Amino acid sequence: MRRILLTGIFAFALLPSAGMAQPASAAGPYSVIKTAKVGGDGAFDYVYADVTGRRLYTPRRGTPPMVNVFNLDTLEPAGVIANASARGVAVDPKSGHGFASSKPVVMWDAKTLAPIKTIDVQGNPDGIMFDPFNGRVYIFSHAAPNATVINAADGAVLGTIDLGGQPEQAVTDGKGHIYVDLEDKGQIAVVDAKTMTVTAHYDLGPQGGAPAGLAFDVKNGILFAACAEPTGSMVILNASDGKILFTLPIGARPDGAVFNPATMEAFASPRDGTLSVVKENSPTSFVVEQNVATKVGAKTLTLDSKTNHILLITADYVDAPAGATPPAGGRPAPRQMVPGSFSILVVGK
Repeated sequence: MRRILLTGIFAFALLPSAGMAQPASAAGPYSVIKTAKVGGDGAFDYVYADVTGRRLYTPRRGTPPMVNVFNLDTLEPAGVIANASARGVAVDPKSGHGFASSKPVVMWDAKTLAPIKTIDVQGNPDGIMFDPFNGRVYIFSHAAPNATVINAADGAVLGTIDLGGQPEQAVTDGKGHIYVDLEDKGQIAVVDAKTMTVTAHYDLGPQGGAPAGLAFDVKNGILFAACAEPTGSMVILNASDGKILFTLPIGARPDGAVFNPATMEAFASPRDGTLSVVKENSPTSFVVEQNVATKVGAKTLTLDSKTNHILLITADYVDAPAGATPPAGGRPAPRQMVPGSFSILVVGK
């Protein structure tokens, strides 16, 4: 398929439905260069690379729940954070403290992996982000309170924030501004990190429903929102005023995004077995560079900025056995994870 390379107003003149053109070819510089089948029990959500500490964290909600830790360079097991039924992890490299978005939040020493304390929070912890601007960890929840703010140095709860919607992924400019995509509103909430208040909501337009991934080119002040409805799309907007610059097609049902300033590329991880790569040629020119074949279900990702590798997590699934009780609402019984199939994928050039 042809590549998409459109700039300025001309892009919208050609694409009145907000840039929904054919996606890029699977051919390109990126591919899966390593697959590590690491196994383990339990559901999973976010994956997190501690680039400074060279560790990879994969929370698992099994029996018992834990956060599995791997060597970021070799993907060999490096330890476990026990008794943490978490969805995500964040590490503050300055204090050397790690945090899991569990209830209660688990805090540990990032060097030794030794537990430090647990922190009582409200809501249902899901997403998580560390902000180096003032050394704070944000725990996000679809239920109120939408965000709980924790001092990374001592684990003290500093307050909560009503974001006005259900948060998924968040990014920071490191200068006092935080951006959070709101899945149920099709918006991005702008947060003042000093006052812990929402200062604006940016609407993502008709192609920006259900944003679940958010990436940020901090240098040029450009946000990349990976959205699932009505079809997979990357809504690109100006962080200073929320003006939509472009909307480009990506894979179906994305659930994560990240920006690599070294390559000027935004990556989104749809559930359909692809990794969408959007190249920023300039602050006014973007292209869907490649849709990398990964594996169905590899819906979250993290960046190792030392190697420029993208890491994703997934597993194998089979249909529910005949006669399985379906969930309420008439939906089919969910597919079941194959034991021992949990895997880490490494994408690189």
